[in-house]
Amino acid sequence: MKSTVFTIPGLSNSGAQHWQTYWENEYGFVRINQKDWETPECTDWILTIDKNLEPFPPNKIILVAHSLGCCAVIHWAKRYHRIIKGALLVAPSDVEGSNYPPGTKDFNPMPLYRLPFPSIVIASTNDEYVTIERAEYFAASWGSKFVNTGACGHINSASGLGSWPSGFEWLLRLDS
Repeated sequence: MKSTVFTIPGLSNSGAQHWQTYWENEYGFVRINQKDWETPECTDWILTIDKNLEPFPPNKIILVAHSLGCCAVIHWAKRYHRIIKGALLVAPSDVEGSNYPPGTKDFNPMPLYRLPFPSIVIASTNDEYVTIERAEYFAASWGSKFVNTGACGHINSASGLGSWPSGFEWLLRLDS
């Protein structure tokens, strides 16, 4: 990789069988750890993201976010206006959806802000936390390339993707 890659898990963090964890272990990517994974506050999460990224040249940073982490990245981008190399936004949870778990604070409404850097949204046709149509709408609003990965659930540990080689291919495209 030519870039410094940071992973940003969603609600409840990413466990040992999650593709983000595989990528961290295999490629040395850095997880941005939040102080509260179960009842997060948006302001805390985006401040933590910014503090972790501050020492690095923005044009060398790629963010790899999952679920609520995607929403946090959009809020962070809108607030801090940093132009990074890119973001891979996987399974962006619909924080306004009826299936979204309770307990988060100030992540909704979902920001519909055009990102000032390249991004790719990858979504599944059977994700319990976002419809494929809504994910595509988010991608269009953010100016992101949209990828429909088929029926992969929430694209998490339960999806059984292991190190998820096809997702990694999209990351390589952002890095090139």
